Amino acid sequence: MSTIAEIKTQTETKMTQSMSALGSALSKIRTGRANPGLLDSVMVDYYGNPTPIGQVANVSLLDARTISVQPWEKGMGAKIEKAIRDSDLGLNPASMGDLIRVPMPAMSEERRREMTKVVRNDGEGAKVAVRNLRRDANESIKKLVKDKLASEDDQKRAEADIQKMTDKYIVEVDKLVAAKEQEILAV
Repeated sequence: MSTIAEIKTQTETKMTQSMSALGSALSKIRTGRANPGLLDSVMVDYYGNPTPIGQVANVSLLDARTISVQPWEKGMGAKIEKAIRDSDLGLNPASMGDLIRVPMPAMSEERRREMTKVVRNDGEGAKVAVRNLRRDANESIKKLVKDKLASEDDQKRAEADIQKMTDKYIVEVDKLVAAKEQEILAV
């Protein structure tokens, strides 16, 4: 049986994990500017094994609208280029000797609006996750009170603390979503 302090700690940890999951999901959403993290999900065939691009090449920015991919091995250029082209990111890489340039196409106004909807949806999902964690924590605390392992005063205090924690993370989600929307809408 866990204590109220343990329940709070576990809840805080899980809420932090929800925030980092949201951050990682938002980093994969394409904006008008280049971001090396965009290619993190692209897998390259490396001697028969699907391998993330970051493990077979150096991914960096050439300028605000261009990602450069520098393969570490000579023969990997064509495979990396094909993997980027086949990904669902809508990118069209171009080889220049050993260097692969990945220009970011400009986004239409309609596409920007679609992307902000995706961002809001991800944000809403994160809020739901945080609220579910709050509910689970409160149920665990009620069970402690029912089993006479904690007093009702402890329950009230703990529920208030968990509510404060929940509010803090909901505000953080809103900030992340607003920042990502600004990034998408900036031309």
